[in-house]
Amino acid sequence: MSDDHFAYPVGLRLSGRRTVVIGGGQVAQRRLPALIAAGADIVLISPSATPSVEAMADAGEIRWEKRTYREGDLADAWYALIATADTEANNAASAEAERTRTWCVRSDNAEAATAWTPATGRSEGVTVAVLTGRDPRRSAAVRDAVVEGLRDGTLTAPQHRNRTPGVALVGGGPGDPDLITVRGRRLLAEADVVIADRLGPRDLLDELPPHVEVIDAAKIPYGRYMAQEAINNALIEHAKAGKAVVRLKGGDPFVFGRGMEEAEALAAEGIPCTVVPGISSSISVPGAAGIPVTHRGVAHEFTVVSGHVAPDDARSLVDWQALAKLRGTLVILMGVDKIGAIAQTLITHGKSPDTPVALVQEGTTAAQRRVDATLATVADKAKSEDVRPPAVIVIGPVVNVGTPATARTPQ
Repeated sequence: MSDDHFAYPVGLRLSGRRTVVIGGGQVAQRRLPALIAAGADIVLISPSATPSVEAMADAGEIRWEKRTYREGDLADAWYALIATADTEANNAASAEAERTRTWCVRSDNAEAATAWTPATGRSEGVTVAVLTGRDPRRSAAVRDAVVEGLRDGTLTAPQHRNRTPGVALVGGGPGDPDLITVRGRRLLAEADVVIADRLGPRDLLDELPPHVEVIDAAKIPYGRYMAQEAINNALIEHAKAGKAVVRLKGGDPFVFGRGMEEAEALAAEGIPCTVVPGISSSISVPGAAGIPVTHRGVAHEFTVVSGHVAPDDARSLVDWQALAKLRGTLVILMGVDKIGAIAQTLITHGKSPDTPVALVQEGTTAAQRRVDATLATVADKAKSEDVRPPAVIVIGPVVNVGTPATARTPQ
């Protein structure tokens, strides 16, 4: 190819079409997965192969002929990858490709090839392919930047064709905006309407384009009793209007997040619903405060409990007597105002009053703080330290495994 001309970019549709790979080393190991994903009918010609390439052959993903290249191997091939350490064989195969007009990539000599492999990446049906001539590292860097931007939503590219209106129940994680999943962030970037909880990662809302309607779920009318029904109605209304709706929730939608209630309401109306799991505060917040919910030789199980209903309330579904007998870690969510009654109930049913307790307020955010106590002192300590929701309460010996300094200060 003349240095005066750029390579012409094209996407090859290789599904079911003969593709020949000559050489079973590291280059083939890197390139074969993409060819397999493209549905190519792959023949590998090589006397040996790496264990990973051999596994592809064993799985039936490719056909492997254990020999060296010979004239005629590229007959009827649509595409060829030449990647051996034998320059003479590479030259011969490349010459055959030229004669048979088979597009051919060479790993050892790009100038002798009739095609170049771009740095490629994929995100939600989009294939990014970058060519920068003779600078493959730059190609990879540009590819990575574009794909990462598409995945995390910082590079906004909404779909315009075949876009199906519906609702995504997105778990936003414990509070730090960096802890939302990549998929959750991308869906936020593509949303027309966002209905957000107060415990969701609020900083992400500032990044939304001006046309996106943001609805504060905490301020939806009809009062506390009707709030969930009002949220369901808002989701249904906007989805039926053809909008892409994101229900942004704190933590995980299905961990005390009433996500299934919303999913059921949408299903009843025939509205598509996507659930995007989130990092639950029950594990992540203790971890951010330097507390492992399990630790070898200390705790072999952990239990997550909602504390929004007091132990003596007839509506409580928690078997507090059974919990008091467990030796592992107890994590309580939504229990700050009930912690005194919870602690006393656990003590009454056999838990030691000296059992360590940690209250972690505003976990993973810049306002995070940790207050340590015991079951005997936690009620007074929570009051004297003015611990307020949202806070995660951890009960058990894991509280003393590390120290508060173990945790990294949120940035």
